Amino acid sequence: MAERGELLDVLVGGGGYVGLSLGVALKQADPGMKVAVVDMRPRAALENDPRASAVAAAASRMLARLGVWDEIAPEAQPMTEMIVTDSRLRDAVRPVFLTFDGEVEPGEAFAHMVPNGRMVAALADRAVELGVELIAPDTVQGFSSGASDVEIRLGSGDIRRARLLVAADGVRSKLRELAGIGTVRWDYDQSGIVTTVRHERPHNGRAEEHFLPSGPFAILPLKGNRSSLVWSEKRLEAERLVKGDAFTFELELERRFGHHLGKIELDGPRHAFPLGLTLARGFVKPRLALAGDAAHGIHPIAGQGLNLGFKDVAALAEVLVEARRLGEDIGALDVLERYERWRRFDTFQMGVVTDVLNRLFSNDMDVVRAVRDVGLGFVDRLPSLKRFFIRQAAGLEGTVPRLLVGDPI
Repeated sequence: MAERGELLDVLVGGGGYVGLSLGVALKQADPGMKVAVVDMRPRAALENDPRASAVAAAASRMLARLGVWDEIAPEAQPMTEMIVTDSRLRDAVRPVFLTFDGEVEPGEAFAHMVPNGRMVAALADRAVELGVELIAPDTVQGFSSGASDVEIRLGSGDIRRARLLVAADGVRSKLRELAGIGTVRWDYDQSGIVTTVRHERPHNGRAEEHFLPSGPFAILPLKGNRSSLVWSEKRLEAERLVKGDAFTFELELERRFGHHLGKIELDGPRHAFPLGLTLARGFVKPRLALAGDAAHGIHPIAGQGLNLGFKDVAALAEVLVEARRLGEDIGALDVLERYERWRRFDTFQMGVVTDVLNRLFSNDMDVVRAVRDVGLGFVDRLPSLKRFFIRQAAGLEGTVPRLLVGDPI
């Protein structure tokens, strides 16, 4: 463990799945690295997160390489199939325009639904096992970069020094703001309602994306007869639904969910969070790198937010470990710019794709509906194009970092 005043190699601000997985990836690849992770929440609060996330095949390969997938897998539900519909609430029938088989390789699902609390707990256990210093609850209050290190002031009054500070503190990143890195941002006037339901009939691993006029309504399979919902609504309507009584909420939920899985009932708390697109104007500065939502916050329409964060982790870890092996300064701007070049275009591209999809499918104009439904039907008739989209969703297209194909750095 690093002591007060001892020079760390990397200090990560933010102890969610991005910060912890980066700490694990660095320490596993190079046990000599001194790594610390700081988070404002006590560890128990991180592990009690009731939400679930879609973890793509590439990310699950990385988690396996990091030695945590075996701990996560018993609670992970593979997606065996995905369907896409486009309809209005009043429509009696929801025609299926697009279907995807759920495998990228024989026996390997393109994604799993994973409870956030289980994933963070497994990463935290592995970090401790490898010797990553976990500092929680605490915060990074400020920092000043020098020629050879960055001095970091913690909320507890402690002063730490590191060769590199990584901001992994979320879409409203305080560290990004302190660094003076601006953002490009669009507000969708939508909120995402997240909750869990229990239903009578089994889902058989099928994920559903229903495009409704107010935005996408995703039903994502969990273990047992349970599903996680990500429900996009106009902001004022979302606030009304979340703050209102459970009976009204369940009636509105049933109108969107349908009856194909039998009777449904809430099986967890309901939360709403604002939806928008946030892209950092730069990912790096001398002695500083952004990762995860601190670098990019996108619409959940494609379920890629968490997976973009894991791509950042894999790319940044690979760049830093290889630079250290070459005797380079891991906090130097020329080293960090390799990471930025690797990740920035992919992030921008995914941001644009999710933005266009949300605007296209959160639209009730008859002409637009006709065009998009023809497009979905066209994709459904081309197996090669569907395979490409599945591999894209699985995170296996393009220049993929080693960890994401399951290889060591």
